[in-house]
Amino acid sequence: MLVSDGAWGTQLQEKGLPAGECPERWNITHRDIIYSVAKGYADAGADMVETNSFGGSVIKLKSYGLDDQTFEINRLAAEISREAIGPEGIVLGSIGPTGKLLMMGEIAPTEMYEAFVPQVKGLEAGGADVAMIETMMDIEEAKIALQAVRDYTHLAAICSFTFDKTGMGEYRTMMGFSPADVAKAMVEAGADVIGANCGHGIEQMVPIARQLKENAPDTPVLIQANAGEPHIHGDKTIFPETPQETVRYVPELYDIGVEIIGGCCGTTPNHIREIRKKIQELNS
Repeated sequence: MLVSDGAWGTQLQEKGLPAGECPERWNITHRDIIYSVAKGYADAGADMVETNSFGGSVIKLKSYGLDDQTFEINRLAAEISREAIGPEGIVLGSIGPTGKLLMMGEIAPTEMYEAFVPQVKGLEAGGADVAMIETMMDIEEAKIALQAVRDYTHLAAICSFTFDKTGMGEYRTMMGFSPADVAKAMVEAGADVIGANCGHGIEQMVPIARQLKENAPDTPVLIQANAGEPHIHGDKTIFPETPQETVRYVPELYDIGVEIIGGCCGTTPNHIREIRKKIQELNS
């Protein structure tokens, strides 16, 4: 079992990123802060760190007037994380959703594909090892991002989705896809790793991980849970799950056969440090 990093968005907010600011712009303007987030996770024992490029597609950057800098912003994102984790570590080039819905006709598949191309090129040029296609809700969008990776880079590819629990007790993406649907579709599309991130604390990730593994037993699975269910306290969003609470469920994920575990919203280097310790105990 490998250890990935934790949250980026909430860490940047803690370090001063104001609401409404483009996080990816900080690769240019606040390189030292971006480096400190990646380095914090590397020092906590992460085998792999992501890049500050979740919203780094042409479509997302266009809303900030930065679309003409897409390649450079992503290149810098990968370069910073590479510097932080060193030559032996693994850099995951973060690729999030465009925010446009294919099934509602908000965007054509060709336009979406073209929005990912300079992003994946920039991530590879900056030193990323893996394209981390994450927080996906639509199988078709994930496939399009994966195709851009395959057509324009030599990067390995992780495809990770976000699931919600329905009133019937089932886990589905916002577009209605189950973990079984995702596992089968993304393996068929050629993903090297499948997974789930965001949406839930680690306890709820256990049944999701089990379904992913049951439907793709030969494909590595990644799990990155939030630090519990968020709640609002004053003007702050609080994620209540402590590092000690998070690691209680690591043995279950280990037994299921999850190969990569890390954190998402609200998790910190302390969460990753405790996950690393627990995995070392399980391996001993």
